[in-house]
Amino acid sequence: MKKIIASALGLAMVGGVATTAFAVENQFGGYWRTWAYSADQMNQDDDSQFIMSNRTRLYYTAKFSENFKFVNKFEFDSSWGDNDAGDIGADGHNFELKNSYADFTLGNVNTKIGIMGTTIGRGFIFDDDFSGVLVTPTFGDNALTLGYISISNSDLGDSADDPGSNNGIALAQLSLKPSDTLAVTPYVIYSQGTDVTLADEVIDGDNVTTPAVLGDVDLYYLGVDFDVQTDAMSLWSTFIYNGGEYNDIDVSAFLGAFGLEAGVAHGSFVYSTGDDDDSDGDMNAFVPTAGTSFYWSEILGYGVFDYASPLDSRSVGEGVSIGADEISDLIAVNAGVTFNPMPKMTLSGDVWYACLAEENSAGDSYIGTELDAKLTYSIFDNLTADLVVAYLFAGDVVEEDVTEAGVQLSLKF
Repeated sequence: MKKIIASALGLAMVGGVATTAFAVENQFGGYWRTWAYSADQMNQDDDSQFIMSNRTRLYYTAKFSENFKFVNKFEFDSSWGDNDAGDIGADGHNFELKNSYADFTLGNVNTKIGIMGTTIGRGFIFDDDFSGVLVTPTFGDNALTLGYISISNSDLGDSADDPGSNNGIALAQLSLKPSDTLAVTPYVIYSQGTDVTLADEVIDGDNVTTPAVLGDVDLYYLGVDFDVQTDAMSLWSTFIYNGGEYNDIDVSAFLGAFGLEAGVAHGSFVYSTGDDDDSDGDMNAFVPTAGTSFYWSEILGYGVFDYASPLDSRSVGEGVSIGADEISDLIAVNAGVTFNPMPKMTLSGDVWYACLAEENSAGDSYIGTELDAKLTYSIFDNLTADLVVAYLFAGDVVEEDVTEAGVQLSLKF
């Protein structure tokens, strides 16, 4: 009898586990790419670069119901010939957790909490992964997103000069759809931080750690995005005012941008204020947040290969040093065409003109004119090959001409 009871309990447990397993819908997906990239004078140091790089992203979502799921994204990066996964034997240890968050909807309110990604102001303000929370109530076609993005916590040792501080970004974003052709998204961002670490510690030849630090931040951003979509064209535009204080210096800055696609033609324009006078006690250069990222041209703005740019580590006044995807003190104009010469093939060509919004200390402002060409071919439905070539005719800010060429194979599943 005991054996019969034990067997029945065992079957019940197995049945219970099976029932639980069947109640969860397991969703898998991912992304893979390998590219080979060659550049000359990218770092303005008379050196050329040739790099081959791998990236794999694996996605797993446990979907419990239409209103509740658990989302995870993992990443593995390596370069051919590096000491971690790229050398003989492979066996890399570069496992990365990109996202891991709960996503649930109660009534008309969606909540995401954990490690996730989001974009604010098309990336001019924020486009990155973070730890935090997003709460979004919806009202028909309209939605309000309230959120908090954590930057650093001094209790964890990230901000030793200011014990007890918690630094982050508060978000309020309203997504409106006045008509079928027009979408409007106004938003308010508040960024607060002290000794905010923007990059991992870098170890130099003497094994000395030198973390990149932003400084004392008490900034706000008032912005609005417009999107117009018709049968003939699509238009986007963004306007952002940046105010507050940076290291006890008053900040008053502005960013405006728009882009247009009509048939085979496309174009864009970006303007971000710079600091017109380093000695006047205020700051007019647009100050990027810790998660700002907006890609534009292939060489100057990272483009497909996003390995380096001659505009990296550029100073925009009052100690603010930015990367090529952090838009400040910049005027950039683009015109291009995209067409399909044959099935599965797309060709695009672009011309970019870029200059500083304000002259630098040497009295220079012209960055350069860049020519980009890209060929994309769909080998299979999910497998794509890209060939990119680009040339920068350097101006005064970037002194040497830059060449770039590369090929990429990418897979989505």
